[in-house]
Amino acid sequence: MKVLETPKLVEMFEGGYRYLKANRNYVDSLNVFPVPDGDTGINMSLTMESAIKEMQAAGEDLSDVLTALARGALKGARGNSGVILSQIVKGICKSLADARSITTKAFAKALLGAREIAYNAVTKPKEGTILTVIRYMAENAQQIASKNASFIPFLEQLLHKGEEILQKTPDMLPVLKQAGVVDAGGRGLLCVFQGFYNVLAGVEIPEEDIQPTESTPAPALDAFGSDEHDLENIKFAYCTEYFIINVKRHVTEEDVEKLRDKLMEIGDCVIAIGDISFIKVHVHTNQPNRALYYALQLGELDRVKIENMLEQNRAIQKQREASKKPVGMLAICTGEGIEKIFRDLSVDEIIEGGQTMNPSVEDILTAVDKVHSDNVIILPNNGNIILAAEKVCELTQKNVYVIPTKEIPQGVRAALSFDPEQDAQTNAETMRDSFADVRCGQVTQAVRTTELDGFSIAEGDFIGLDAKQIVAKAEDPEQTCRQVIAKLADEDSEVITLYYGQDVTQEQAQALAEQLEDEYPDCDVACYNGGQPNYYYLISVE
Repeated sequence: MKVLETPKLVEMFEGGYRYLKANRNYVDSLNVFPVPDGDTGINMSLTMESAIKEMQAAGEDLSDVLTALARGALKGARGNSGVILSQIVKGICKSLADARSITTKAFAKALLGAREIAYNAVTKPKEGTILTVIRYMAENAQQIASKNASFIPFLEQLLHKGEEILQKTPDMLPVLKQAGVVDAGGRGLLCVFQGFYNVLAGVEIPEEDIQPTESTPAPALDAFGSDEHDLENIKFAYCTEYFIINVKRHVTEEDVEKLRDKLMEIGDCVIAIGDISFIKVHVHTNQPNRALYYALQLGELDRVKIENMLEQNRAIQKQREASKKPVGMLAICTGEGIEKIFRDLSVDEIIEGGQTMNPSVEDILTAVDKVHSDNVIILPNNGNIILAAEKVCELTQKNVYVIPTKEIPQGVRAALSFDPEQDAQTNAETMRDSFADVRCGQVTQAVRTTELDGFSIAEGDFIGLDAKQIVAKAEDPEQTCRQVIAKLADEDSEVITLYYGQDVTQEQAQALAEQLEDEYPDCDVACYNGGQPNYYYLISVE
């Protein structure tokens, strides 16, 4: 195969996604730190999933397919690895859109574009990562293409070059060598290209086991849910609801199914549930008269309600405009207690996320749109989310300011410095400077055995971290916490704050706080219920 037609290109990217998804647990296992945040494989596969879904809905035109693929990758990008992967996809698509035909030389040129865009997406590119892998592959692709007009040997040799540089990543990043792994993001990228190759070579791609999920409970029969939609997206104007009672004797369950089918022809959001004695109906339609007529064939109508959703949403939009704030805030966190703290600090929207749960660019964009302000300040509160948050600026008309908070305590300090009387730019500058003296630590449990940062770590050990470096190991969370604080505190420290997680009781946390008050008499010690998973304690020393 010397030229890729649109259907085959689509099939290639679908194969890249399937192969990555099938190997995402393996990619996750390559994460360096023995803490429960190994989510590179998940982030990259969800990024590709979003790209594939948008691509599949784009039709058959090559330009539309490439545009949808790039935009879908960006919208679904999660974590640093997912964001960089989305930029690699964007670079490939942008270059291929300008090509007369997709040959190996055109694809090699596209990889150079991918390398450039991916590097530009990162403020401080670090070698020994996925960036190194795409750079090395791109630099060798031109020479490989000049000798191979057919895609199968071209991709085979390209994969060989990718594997060659991936195995060298531990020599570029000492932390990889200490952990005995290659870069997880680089491995994920090679999984995508392996999927490309497998599709063209006819190699079967294994399917991942599908885990069963709990079924969604049926809607209650005694109440209807409320409807709220964006005004511009309303296709059917009238929310029509009613009960059918005293059902006619000749009516069967098949008639209920037929009613549901008829309602689907005139609207959407159809619910027609119950039995031959009592039926609940809900439909969005432009023809409520027909929805009522169909029901009268089966029985009597009760509690009929027809609401004009266009008018409802006009009122909602008007109310939102009236309540618009000069500057709004959005925070990303996990744990009921942490969320409450941010709410109390006037944060407008919360996205659940953090370690193991990096929200996508689209998730953050959706939350930004919900903030009733044209100026939105984002507190990522996780180093792996900052890049995704910054990409939102490309997708929204709002003025977005990303405060590079890498830890929850930094986000709390930044939110405390917010002044509603000041404009967005002033607040952003103040908030960026506010947490410079906040030193953060965490207490968690190791999820695998390793040698790292001078510690021999066994699976299940309690470990303490300072800026992602292991600084403590002890027999219980409280003792580990005290060791971390001993590393963070100095003679100038004034405040020690603990946020205890869902696996710590209030009594345990309070007892630890009292010990710390005795050990650090010159410091104020505060203790809050964070409710966060995975981390027994989040610590800040100021």
